[in-house]
This record gives sequence, structure tokens and C-alpha cells, in this order.
Amino acid sequence: MNHANEFWQLWQLVPVQRALVALILGAIGLPIVGVVIIGLDIMPVRFAMMHVALFGIAIGILTGLDPLLCGLVACAISGASLTPLARSPAGLSGAMGLLMSLAIAGALLTLSISGVNANGAFELLWGSILATRTSDVVLLGVLAVLIPALFVLRRRQLGLLLFDRELATCSGVRVNQLTLVLLVLVAVAVAAGIRLTGALLVDALTLLPALAARRLANSLPGMVIAAVVVGLLVNVTGFVLAVWFDLPPGPVLVLAAGAVALAVHVLPDGRRRGWPSAEENGSHASGSVSLH
Repeated sequence: MNHANEFWQLWQLVPVQRALVALILGAIGLPIVGVVIIGLDIMPVRFAMMHVALFGIAIGILTGLDPLLCGLVACAISGASLTPLARSPAGLSGAMGLLMSLAIAGALLTLSISGVNANGAFELLWGSILATRTSDVVLLGVLAVLIPALFVLRRRQLGLLLFDRELATCSGVRVNQLTLVLLVLVAVAVAAGIRLTGALLVDALTLLPALAARRLANSLPGMVIAAVVVGLLVNVTGFVLAVWFDLPPGPVLVLAAGAVALAVHVLPDGRRRGWPSAEENGSHASGSVSLH
């Protein structure tokens, strides 16, 4: 009874309420970013942006500016700069590897020369969800509006690009411009998740819900909806369990998202068709690829 009372008292605290709101907003936009990561086949993006965020954080601490804001700006600029190299998934993955190496080298050099406390920078990478600020909630709220809106307004173009870049180009899609927008959104979304779970565990908010959704849906819209639903379920349930058992929320969210992804993975084939394959859609060059 005492534990139950303490649990309900915790929910009266503003930091706990703000963290829950941030997780709900994050579940609306960030899992859709995971769908983009899977569609563009850019899994290394999370690691690259983690290192870029560290570099931005180091610059922020050095200059006295908001470290997370600097990390956010650094990720956005880096995402935009990758567009010319994103001619193919292989080229983009290679660019991410180069960016990762340069970013971590720059971060370590900055920390070493300036005497910045490295522990403080790395602590931000682990996240502190109860330290979520109003500005963090606002950023996640903006992403929760912009990302679904982009999908609704550009569903056909996104479907073509995520399915086949060459097919999208032949169909008149402005591939470079759309790729630029997507890479910036991916980078900003990864940076936005730093406060909640840390860059090292940001997959709980982005990739894992999308991986589960891919097993549950047989179309791009269905995958997006399923990813958001899984994200909401995982974020709310994981955070409630973390508060109840007094555990760090980040790892609990990852374990919850991983458990859902594993659960849907072992479902019978008839219940998890996944994203249509190239063979299933090879005849749809007119742009109806996995869009309905």
C-alpha cells in the first residue's frame, strides 16, 4: 500500500508528468523516422548522429551555449550535408561511417584542448528523462506535427523513394530535395531523443517500433500507423514500469520495445506479412508501390 501511494505521489511531480508528455509526443513522430531509416537502409545513421551530437555537446559546453541545442544544430547540418553523397544506400552508409569517425575525432580533440569535463558530455549521451525541459517537449511537439504532416502530404513520393530510388527518379520525384528533408528530420529526431533515452538508446524511440511495425503491416501507411501505435504502447508502458519499480527509464524502454519486436517476429507468417517485396510490387512502376 505504501509503495502504491508513493507511486501515485510521483505522478504529481511536474518532471514526471513532463517526461510522460515528451514520451507520448516522441511516439507520434520518432517511430516514423524509424520507418525512413529502414526504407533508406541507413542503419548506421544512429551511430553517426550519436557522435555528431557528442561533438555539438562538446562545443556547447566549451562556448557556454545550450549543449543539447548545439548537438541538435550539429546533427541537422550534418544530415543536410550528407545529401550529395546519398546517391545510393551503400554510398550513404559509407558517408555515415566517415562522418562518425570525423565527429568523434573532433569531439575528443575539442574536449582535450579546451579542458572540458568529458564526463559531463558523456552523461548527456546517456539521457536523463526526468530532466526533460519545456523546450525539449516543444521540440518533440513540433516533430510530432511536422513528420506525420510530411508523410500525409508526400505519401506517394515517400513511398516511391523508400521503395526504389531509381523508380522514384523516373517517376518525377525530386529525389535529392526529398532526401535532404528526410536526412535532416532523421538527424534532428535522433538529437531530440538524447534527452529522453540518450543517443546510445535512441533506438527505443525510433528503430525498434518501426522494426515491429514492418512485421505487422503490409503497406507503407499501415507500417507508419503500426509504428506509432507500438511507440505509444512501449513508451507509456515502459515509463510506467520504470517509475513503479524505480528503474532507469532508458533501458526499460529499450527492453520493452525489444520485447515487442521479438514477439511480433515469432508470429505466424500469415499475421506478419511485412513490407511488400520488390517481387510483389515489381509491376507497379506507375507509383502505387506499397501506398494503399
